Amino acid sequence: MIEMGSFSLLRPWWLIAFPALAVVLRMTRQKPSGLGDWTLAVDAPLLEAMLRRQGGIARGRRGGAILWAAALMILALSGPAMKRGDANQFRNLDAALIILDVSDGANIREAASAAQLILAQSGSRQLGLIVYAGAPYLASPLTDDAGALGALLFAVDDRTVPDEGTRPDQALALARKILREAQIVSADVTLISDGEGLGPASTRAATSLASDGHSLHTLFVTGRDSSDSSNAERQAAMAALAAAGRGDAGEAAHPDRIVASISSRAFTHTAKGVLQILVWRDYGPFLLFAAAALLLLSFRGATE
Repeated sequence: MIEMGSFSLLRPWWLIAFPALAVVLRMTRQKPSGLGDWTLAVDAPLLEAMLRRQGGIARGRRGGAILWAAALMILALSGPAMKRGDANQFRNLDAALIILDVSDGANIREAASAAQLILAQSGSRQLGLIVYAGAPYLASPLTDDAGALGALLFAVDDRTVPDEGTRPDQALALARKILREAQIVSADVTLISDGEGLGPASTRAATSLASDGHSLHTLFVTGRDSSDSSNAERQAAMAALAAAGRGDAGEAAHPDRIVASISSRAFTHTAKGVLQILVWRDYGPFLLFAAAALLLLSFRGATE
């Protein structure tokens, strides 16, 4: 699916048929007419009248009409569609929720920058933010105002959450509760953390999110302990958590792959099945009727 504002192509792969049609058109245009030097020996109006009487012009026009009809069919099959006027009422079907670990002030700016990139590439989905340390808090309920949420991200610091410690399992449980109460069908949940506090409870929470139809991604931030072995263990724990949540794992310093994954899911969530019908009005069938009418008109004089 290709989306351009309120316009989209639901089945863009059909457009690859246009080059084949262009080749056919070129071959038919280059085909000799078989008239030889008659075009030089006979006046053009007289030659046209002779051809019309023999049906030559009709056949040429039929060929052109068939090519135009084929072009309309290809365009129709590609699924040109406009977003329905009431599509906004379905926005709660899809969401992107960020869970930010603020227990270590040294990591917050890097984590907030990664979160900002996710917000910028989440499309028109509902967005939300959870911050946590020793306890989780909903910093922003689900909203479509990405600008306000971005400003809030850079106001977060290590004093935002007063509770000491780190409880990612509780943050994941809160995320699941929010998505359930909002009746979100499919969401991308991204945990940005140094991996501290992960354990069986976090894994169970990630599995529960996946069972609800959501995806849990993780972005690892270098933690308090800068030793390579400790970082490797915690990064591996973050990757395992993402696997349990049927999501992707990456690093907050290089979030491009995760951001691209979330961005692509923003389109595919509303590009299939019932959601596609609810959000987009497909005008392809109307173009097919136009192509059929053009074909009927082109063969109108075929038996005369």
